[in-house]
Amino acid sequence: MNARRRSVAVRIGAVIVGGDAPIAVQSMTKTDTRDVSATSAQVQALARAGCDIVRLAVPDMEAATAFAAIRATSSVPLVADIHFDHRLALAAIDAGADGLRLNPGNIRRREHLEKVVARAKEREIPIRIGVNGGSLPVDYRAGEPFAARMVALGEEQVRVLEAMDFGLIKVSLKASDVLTTVKAYSLMARRIPYPLHLGVTEAGPPSTGVVRSALGIGILLHMGIGDTIRVSLSGDPLLEVDAGREILRSLAMASPMPNVISCPTCGRTTLDVPGIASRVSEYLRGVDVPLTIAVMGCVVNGPGECRTADAGIAGGDDKVLVYRAGEFAYSAPSDQAYEAIIQEIDLLTAARKAASGSRDEVK
Repeated sequence: MNARRRSVAVRIGAVIVGGDAPIAVQSMTKTDTRDVSATSAQVQALARAGCDIVRLAVPDMEAATAFAAIRATSSVPLVADIHFDHRLALAAIDAGADGLRLNPGNIRRREHLEKVVARAKEREIPIRIGVNGGSLPVDYRAGEPFAARMVALGEEQVRVLEAMDFGLIKVSLKASDVLTTVKAYSLMARRIPYPLHLGVTEAGPPSTGVVRSALGIGILLHMGIGDTIRVSLSGDPLLEVDAGREILRSLAMASPMPNVISCPTCGRTTLDVPGIASRVSEYLRGVDVPLTIAVMGCVVNGPGECRTADAGIAGGDDKVLVYRAGEFAYSAPSDQAYEAIIQEIDLLTAARKAASGSRDEVK
């Protein structure tokens, strides 16, 4: 893996993006922002799932007004997504937005943009310039490679903000095509010092979107490019957070967290591995202790995988073998498999938290 590109650090609420700060995982609410209750609930769910920063669409003044109430209930920074109307940006800042997603070129009158930039500077609120392949003007530098056109437009927007003495900038250059996305970020990384927000936009439903995002984001991170990421999926935003965290963990770029390993199943399998593994993963959303849990379907590879895990189950004839710290502990009926592994998780979590507390007391 290449050394990470060192960018200027900016602060979004309590989260630092860029510099040598950890890669932050972002997502976006998919509720109507004007619905305070539903949007607040989704923000809270995303926070519990490990999302570091949440973005909200602000399409009108009613949504901007609702933003304040949502912000009051959020434990994570909130970014307001603004297009065209500078008054919405000003209202979102006043409502407590920790950052803006704003394309300067979408605000036509310079005096309006200057008002937004001045307010953002006063409140020390970063602005993310987001260039999406789908919104690139058809006639903009026609004839040049698509990635180069995206970079040129993004750099133009950066220079607009710099000319207003504003440097709290992040940049994203997202396309639905993986190779175009990688090329655009690679070019931009050499041209500006600001943090880069990675993502493959319009990546598709989870089955394809996760693959495209993992490739695009993963390649760039391996190249040392990127400071914050968002996996864009047509579906539940919690899946975006899970995928983002898994990308980071797979590249050893995230803090240790629970990890579920499970077999793909085959004709030997008598245990509901997919169902149990899914339920265990959901249960571990609320666990902040690094654990490796194995859910295996039979005794061919099951015992071996369980021996490398903190806890695990391996299916057998109407029973499961339960492993603890790599050793066989006991067997349980197959219909109690989920309850057995959850009991092991609870025991491990309690023991590790107690040990951590003891170490803190010694310090």
